[in-house]
Amino acid sequence: MRPALLAVLLAIPGAAHAQPAPRPVVVELFTSQGCSSCPPADRLLTDLARDRPDVLPLAFHVTYWNRLGWTDPYSLDAATARQESYAGLSGIGGVYTPQAVVDGHTDVVGSDAAGLRRAIAAAAAHATAVPLLARLADGMVSLSLGAAPGRGRVLLVGFDPSHVTQVGRGENQGATLRESNIVRGLVIAGDWQGQALSLRLAPPPGERLAVLIQAPDGAILGAALVPPSG
Repeated sequence: MRPALLAVLLAIPGAAHAQPAPRPVVVELFTSQGCSSCPPADRLLTDLARDRPDVLPLAFHVTYWNRLGWTDPYSLDAATARQESYAGLSGIGGVYTPQAVVDGHTDVVGSDAAGLRRAIAAAAAHATAVPLLARLADGMVSLSLGAAPGRGRVLLVGFDPSHVTQVGRGENQGATLRESNIVRGLVIAGDWQGQALSLRLAPPPGERLAVLIQAPDGAILGAALVPPSG
């Protein structure tokens, strides 16, 4: 872990008594402003963000469309790497946009509204919820994870709820894109081994923050929004 991202990892007895709460199903959309097939998927993600409090939708803007005429201002190397990691885990053979990954294990075309609804319902029926408390204060994020079966990596995601972009070139030239829950930063907070754990670290860029706990096979074990400070 890089020094700038060091977290203090301490097992704390109190976290062991935290009770699991219903958690949102995580929908990760891999998209790009340079992709003409992506705006319908972006609109669908906006609908989820507006209408489904039981869903945590996150838009990961990939970089590989940037070479085709328009540089997506929200594209991240971390988004491309995350999508490639999912491709390796699932064995689908490559990456594409728009792609939605539901709860870390179900691949759906991002603009397929019916398919996405089915995948969300199936994930909700089998969702696990690792005990998780999150707090933002004095510019630092404090996380407390309880004991539960399993193990996984703890990820802190920074995202912006909404942006409007006038696209000047590329496949969407002339379009006005309204996009939601755009990921601006992703950091590894630590590794959870099934025991109570406390983490404290600086937040990544983004107006809002979310926490994900992800198993080695990609499955999401826990997820929560970090309440704003104050």
